[in-house]
Amino acid sequence: MSEIVSVEPADARFVSDFTGCDFSFEITAEALPPFLGPGLGAVAPLESYSKSCETDPEELAEAAMEPGAALFAARIDGKLAGYIALSKAWNGFAEVDDIAVDKAARRAGVARALVDRAVSWAREQGLPGIRLETQSNNVGACRFYERYGFELAGYDRHLYSALTPGTREIALYWYLRLA
Repeated sequence: MSEIVSVEPADARFVSDFTGCDFSFEITAEALPPFLGPGLGAVAPLESYSKSCETDPEELAEAAMEPGAALFAARIDGKLAGYIALSKAWNGFAEVDDIAVDKAARRAGVARALVDRAVSWAREQGLPGIRLETQSNNVGACRFYERYGFELAGYDRHLYSALTPGTREIALYWYLRLA
């Protein structure tokens, strides 16, 4: 029996529930250039390691209060299972500022439910589509976006170079055009 994922605007529980989640993920491969799109292209295996992003749930909640922004929480049986933070980008698209799924809730449809809600939000805002950025070493996420219908439309080899000198991470930009 599959679990039911509910996605609603983040409420007062979000910040405290966030600390009980594990949003880290395993890196096992990296996408290889050239990044011509519309799909990911070739990948190569890497020695597996865990990665987590330093995200402040209070900053997410505060940013969602700005005009043209939103924060949605996915829950399974009332427990926080993931979130997606959105804003209206300078180019008129909805932008996914952050998305994460709790490790214990992966493969339960949480990411799909969150992106479905982002699509609804973008349509409610009258926006032509959604853009997001992920890293070349987050192949699982890239494959998910590709299956969902996003198109790989660009990359930036230097975006992370000042944060982590010598990094091999390349920023990949994905777009989903709405009809």
